[in-house]
This record gives sequence, structure tokens and C-alpha cells, in this order.
Amino acid sequence: MRVLTWNLWWRFGPWDARRKAILAVLREQRPDVVALQEVWAREEENLAGWLAQELGLAHWTWAPFADPGNWQRRTEGDTSDIGVAVLSRWPIGEQAVVRLPAGGGRDDGRVALYARLDSPTGPVPLFTTHLNSPPYDSGARCEQVRTLARFVADKGWGGDFPPVIAGDLNAWPDSDEVRLLGGYRTAPPVPRQCFIDAWEYADPAAPAATWDSSNGYHTPGPSVRIDYIHLGRPGPHGEGAVRAVARFGHGAVDGVWPSDHAGVRVDLAEGTAR
Repeated sequence: MRVLTWNLWWRFGPWDARRKAILAVLREQRPDVVALQEVWAREEENLAGWLAQELGLAHWTWAPFADPGNWQRRTEGDTSDIGVAVLSRWPIGEQAVVRLPAGGGRDDGRVALYARLDSPTGPVPLFTTHLNSPPYDSGARCEQVRTLARFVADKGWGGDFPPVIAGDLNAWPDSDEVRLLGGYRTAPPVPRQCFIDAWEYADPAAPAATWDSSNGYHTPGPSVRIDYIHLGRPGPHGEGAVRAVARFGHGAVDGVWPSDHAGVRVDLAEGTAR
């Protein structure tokens, strides 16, 4: 099972050319499941729905932020919504959304989205989210992680496949909020609930930065990984075990950078059909 996560940079920059580049990259990746952040929608058009159709991923869902005003003001009044989405090869049997707290930081009405993917080998609980972005909002992100962890505890357990948490955490790997989500380097928000950063299985020499100073939309600065896929422990028959992990979308397509982020790709063991 191939799972991707990618922040698509909403409608910033040359967005119409970028969406074609985004599609080209996703086609090359051949995903089964895609978790997306900064997805736009306006009137009857939704970027997630368009991508799902073009990729042949028959099932998708999305959840908008409660307050998209911060993005709209930065694009001279673009009235498009912004949110997170899931595209899936398999039916989405259940979905739910939780609003994340501002935690004393900027309140954009950010959310976490849950989708239960009914794969041939059993249900896969997938969560995607996009935490506050200002560098100084670590405290807000910690509060958001606590809400996310309780949401996963409520929705993500009960089957053999472990919860999959994918998204843009806007935080460095050694930050308080990422350690809190893991729960194995500090006390977890939900007792005994721990998640492994899939990148722990990557080749240590592999390029890891998803926020990369070489990106054509960035000003010079540190390159760091801020996008993640976390997983619970594998199931009794190896369900959810990490087989491979890498970044993708870290270059231009026909001269167009698809996003200001690179994405993360993880191949997971599926288990056996039953």
C-alpha cells in the first residue's frame, strides 16, 4: 500500500500551471492513498476532486478550515476555501472531522480529517492535518497535537491496521510537538498511545527536507523536514509495517515547481485478504 502526504500550497504562485505539475508528480508516484493539505475549493470546483478523477482514485473526501481569511487576504481577496483532503483507491466507509484549538496562536479554524478506508485486506484508519505555521507557535501546535491524539484514540483503533497520521506539522523533527505526537520520547497525550515517525526507516543518507531552500518559491533559509507520516505499531500479521520511505515532489516539472513543499511517500505492508 503506497501512502503519500503533500502540502499543495493552496492557490499561491502560478496555481493553474502548478496543478498540472502536481498531477504529473502524483501520476508518477502511483499512490493508493493520498493525504493532502492546503487544498482549495471554490463554487463547484475542488482540487482534491479533480486530482482524484485524473488519478483514477475513485474515492475522496475533504474538510475545509473554518476561517480561510488569512489565506484570502494574502492573495488579494481570492475567496476560495482551504482545507485538507484524502484520496483513496478504496471506498471511504466512515469519515469525521475535529476542529483544532488555536492554543493561544493564530486561529484559522484548522481541522484534522479522519477517513476509514475499506481496503480488500481490512479497514485502514487514516488521519490528515495541517498544524499552525508560525515558527513561534510551538505551544499552539502542542495543543493541536493533544486534540489530534484524542481524535485518533476515539476513531483509529479496533482493527488490525494501525492508525496512519499524515500531514504538514510545520515543526522540526526534534520539536516538542513532534515528540509529543510520537509519545516515545515524552509522555503521550493519550496513555500508552504511541506513533512511529515513518522516516525512522529511511536511509540515513537520503535527502529528507520537505521545506527545502532549493525550492523555487523559497527565500534562502534552513532546509528541514516538516511533513510526516506517523504510524501505530504494526498489526498482528504485519499490517502497517513500513517497507520503504522517501520524499517526492522536490523538483520542477517542465520549469514549474508544483508546490513549496516536497511530499513524503511510504510503502506499507497490507496484511492478507479476509
